[in-house]
Amino acid sequence: MNHNRRMVTNTYSKWGVRLGTLVLWAAAGVSVAYWGLRLSSPSAVSAAPAVAPAPVAMDAQALARLLGAAPAASGAAAAPVASAASRFTLIGVLSGRSSGGGAALIAVAGKPAKPFRVGAAVDEGLVLQALGPRQAQLGASMGGPATVTLDMPLKN
Repeated sequence: MNHNRRMVTNTYSKWGVRLGTLVLWAAAGVSVAYWGLRLSSPSAVSAAPAVAPAPVAMDAQALARLLGAAPAASGAAAAPVASAASRFTLIGVLSGRSSGGGAALIAVAGKPAKPFRVGAAVDEGLVLQALGPRQAQLGASMGGPATVTLDMPLKN
């Protein structure tokens, strides 16, 4: 009984293993170099300052004419109220529930909006008298009648 014994040998060549190892190390080196350069360079996103867009001022009379509203009766009292109301834009309301206080965000004469508390002077001769859910009333004094009523624009 003569058995043929075969010797088991490694079928992979030494050069194939060496070449595969070289390719893997080269890929690792390229990856390290890429991420090192990417992380060390200054970011263009962090250099840009954040700028808020300017608020848009609306002309209430022009909007009313555009939507088909009839012009107001030509009276002496109607003209000052309409011109005074067109100078103000109500942006937001934060009304106090229990004390009747709160604040309103109002833009005056196309300038950026500012917060006004109830009782504060909004413009010359006008104070913020009262606030509603989407409304602010302005008048000459806290106890006097409201001369201007500002409504927030409806959202689409």
